[in-house]
Order: sequence, then structure tokens, then C-alpha cells
Amino acid sequence: MATVLVLSWNLFHGRSLPPTKSSLFDEFAAKLGEWSWDVALLQEVPPWWPQRLAGELGAEQRSALTSRNSLPALRRMLAERHPELLKSNGGGCNAILSRTPIVEHSTLRLRRWPERRVAQLARLQEGTCVVNLHVSTRPARAMQELERLWPHVLDWAGADRLILGGDLNVRSPARAPATVVHAAASGVDHVFARGLVPVTASDSESGAPSAFDRPSREIVLDGRRVELSDHAPLLARLRAQAS
Repeated sequence: MATVLVLSWNLFHGRSLPPTKSSLFDEFAAKLGEWSWDVALLQEVPPWWPQRLAGELGAEQRSALTSRNSLPALRRMLAERHPELLKSNGGGCNAILSRTPIVEHSTLRLRRWPERRVAQLARLQEGTCVVNLHVSTRPARAMQELERLWPHVLDWAGADRLILGGDLNVRSPARAPATVVHAAASGVDHVFARGLVPVTASDSESGAPSAFDRPSREIVLDGRRVELSDHAPLLARLRAQAS
């Protein structure tokens, strides 16, 4: 793997700004289908979406439930008909979509209360390890969860390449371990890497794309412009680090 495109996006429980009154699954799936990516790290995903997204996009998926997921059939029925009525109470999960087969997947619970927070750990067939997370909204709690997570994922990944990304709920995370590069950021969304570094213009004679991008999430729906999610998607371009 010479280059990998990593997308991180909080889906806002499948909602838009300004709000819409019906399910936006098709619109989110179409946007994800427009963009080039190898691995997509998604947060605040309706729990019934990952399998459907994977089928639509020709990817493998793994998901992990987060919070507000009791009575799932009822929540799904109401959320699909009235997404703005339930908002986050429609239930949520984190999801990893990958164009490369996923050969291992596990979760690590970061916090049980006041909201369940988990990290997903996935190993791809070609050897790269991927971590997806959405930490707590309070900065102090978010930093505690990250501090707990780093030693665990570094030990789990061993000598393999590592990508960690998601919604960290802080604009300036605490310093990462010395072997890890802060590869890309957009607001509170971040991508870190070990064994991989951001692509730069000097990586090709003709000039490479920027190390990260924010693809447009704007669509036209019923004659008006809306933005999918309250987070801009973050696309990081990484290349293997020279030994």
C-alpha cells in the first residue's frame, strides 16, 4: 500500500442543516459514493445504516453500538419517519467501512457513564491497523479517554502501520505519542498515523493533492440547499513512511 485515503465523518445521526423531515440515507450514501477513499471512519451513524452503506458502496463494514440503543425497532421506526423529533435518541453507532478486507475487529469501552463511548479497532488484510472513535463532549473527559486509548492501541498494533481518527471533540488534542503523526484536522475531527505520513506536493513530480481535504457535503433537496451533518467530512491522504 503506497498511499491510503482516510475519510473521517460524523454523520449527525443521519440529519442535515437546515433540518429535513425524512430519512437521508440515500443522500448520505450518494455523497460517500462520490468521494474517493480507502477507509471511512464514521461516527453518530444510525445503527441500521452500516450494512446498507457497505452494500451500496462495495465495502466491508464493522460497527459498534454507542448510546441510546434500547428498543431499537421502535427507535428506528420513529427516526426514519421523524429524524428531527428524536435527534440523537434515534440511537447511534460508530462504523468502519473499508475497500480492503477486514480480518480482525474488536472494541474497547472508554466510558460507561454518562454516555457509553467506545473505540473500534480493525486490522486490514494488508496489515494496516485502523482505530475509529467518538469521545466525550467535555474536553477533560475526552482527554482522559484518549490517554487511556493510546497505550492500548499501540500495543495492539505492534509493528504494523496504524491510523487513528474520528470525532475527538477538541480542536487541539493533547500531544500524541512520539511515534505518531497528527496527519489532518478539521474542527474537532482528527486523523493520526504511525508508519504513514501526510502526502505533500514534493511526493510527485507533477505535484500531489494537499495532505487533507474537506469534500463538500452540500446537496440540493426539494429545491433548497442543505448540508449533510453538522460536521464537515475530513479526507486525509497518507503515504508509507520511508524507513
